[in-house]
Amino acid sequence: MKLSTRHLLSINDLSRKDVLTILQTAVSFKEISERPIKKVPTLRGRTVINCFFEDSTRTRLSFELAEKRLSADSSNIGKSGSAMAKKGETLLDTIRNIEAMRPDILVIRHSAAGAPAQAATATRAHVINAGDGMHEHPTQALLDLMTINEVKGRIKGLKVGIAGDILHSRVARSNMLLLKKMGIDVIVAGPPTLLPVGVEEVFGVRTCYDIREALPELDVLMLLRVQRERMGEQFFPSAREYARYFGVSNESLKGCKDDLVIMHPGPVNRGVEITADVADGPRSVILGQVTNGVAVRMAVMYLLLGDGPSE
Repeated sequence: MKLSTRHLLSINDLSRKDVLTILQTAVSFKEISERPIKKVPTLRGRTVINCFFEDSTRTRLSFELAEKRLSADSSNIGKSGSAMAKKGETLLDTIRNIEAMRPDILVIRHSAAGAPAQAATATRAHVINAGDGMHEHPTQALLDLMTINEVKGRIKGLKVGIAGDILHSRVARSNMLLLKKMGIDVIVAGPPTLLPVGVEEVFGVRTCYDIREALPELDVLMLLRVQRERMGEQFFPSAREYARYFGVSNESLKGCKDDLVIMHPGPVNRGVEITADVADGPRSVILGQVTNGVAVRMAVMYLLLGDGPSE
């Protein structure tokens, strides 16, 4: 099995068939994480380099575990330890030097949108976008879809709400693209200042300023944190004000479907976009998303490589 794309830079790189293949493969790989010895020789002899030029905890660890469980040889480059940060080397020069060492896969996270796509022009390795600026985070959307399918038993025909800082969220962008591609109705909600201009036309979603208006029809509610590190100005009065009008609590969930599922890509800002009783409650599948992340990233690396060496 192999994907129809050489790199995973955007959800747009994937066909519907690719997405279904990834989900099916991830289900089979998930079982490996439940074994006493969590390792298979699937990618033995392959080399993966994790280039995390932007800070990360969950995503980086998830990729590292996925590589180790597939028996790949992996190395890591961090933001603070790179020649880019300390010696002024450009991204392309860094990638060209890494390319000279003949890796099979580069996993790239960068604060600049388009950095993984630029890197892909300078290497024969397969490139996976692990998050680039305010652009996309495709493997997060894939693991979210896997989780939805797992808990709901289906994909098509569902209604998913995405609430919070849509403007600055690469997770929101990848999810809007993926969920719409797979036949899911999407409603995005948040303060007017945190909704991108033209989001309805560009992504084919509905918008509202209060997620509670849409709650009764939702099957899944995905909450996003406010990304203050990407804000150059104030988009709302205060965290307390945001929590009051846009945060989700058990009180605000009254009137929703009994089987509504709550998701969050993390990190969670408790008491802001979500209360602790909701994050830790029976509706929450947040930790399930983390578990599925390892399986999805195992599947993506396996399917990108296919049966042959990198071209």
